[in-house]
Amino acid sequence: MDALCFDDFKPGDRFESAGKTLSEAKILDFAWRYDPQPIHSDKVAAEASPYGGLIASGFQTLVTSFRLLWQTNLLDAASLGSPGIEELKWPLPVRPGDTLRTVIEVLETRPSASKPDRGICRFRWDGFNQHDDLVITFTTVNILARRPVAAGDQPGDGS
Repeated sequence: MDALCFDDFKPGDRFESAGKTLSEAKILDFAWRYDPQPIHSDKVAAEASPYGGLIASGFQTLVTSFRLLWQTNLLDAASLGSPGIEELKWPLPVRPGDTLRTVIEVLETRPSASKPDRGICRFRWDGFNQHDDLVITFTTVNILARRPVAAGDQPGDGS
C-alpha cells in the first residue's frame, strides 16, 4: 500500500492490515517484560482465573494492532504524531494462537487552522481475531502532513 498524506483521507475510508499470530511464548515474554499480571504471565494461575487460561495483555494487543497497521505503510509519509487515544476497549481476550488483524476507519478530517502544512484525522481502530471477533477498539487523533503545494495554490483545492 502506498503511504498517504492528510489530503488523501476521507471520512468512511477503511484500511486493513495483514494478520499476525500471537504465540504463547510471545504472550509470556511480553507479560514478563511489561505486564506481569498472573493472567498474562503464569499459565497455572491463568487456568484458575475467570478466563480459564492464559490471555495476552491488553497493551500487547494494542501495540500489535498498531504495528500491523503501521506495516501497511499507510501512514509512513505523513505521520507527525498523535496527541493521544480518546477511547480504548478490549471486548474479548486474546489467547495464544489467535491471529490478529487491524482495520481502521477514518471518522473525521480537518485541516489545521494554525498550521497549513498539516491536518488532523480521527481514526477508529478495530482489531479482530481469526474468527472475526472484535478484541480491541480504540479511537485516535493523528496529525498528518498535507501534500506539498506549489506557490499560489491552496492546500486541498484540487490543484
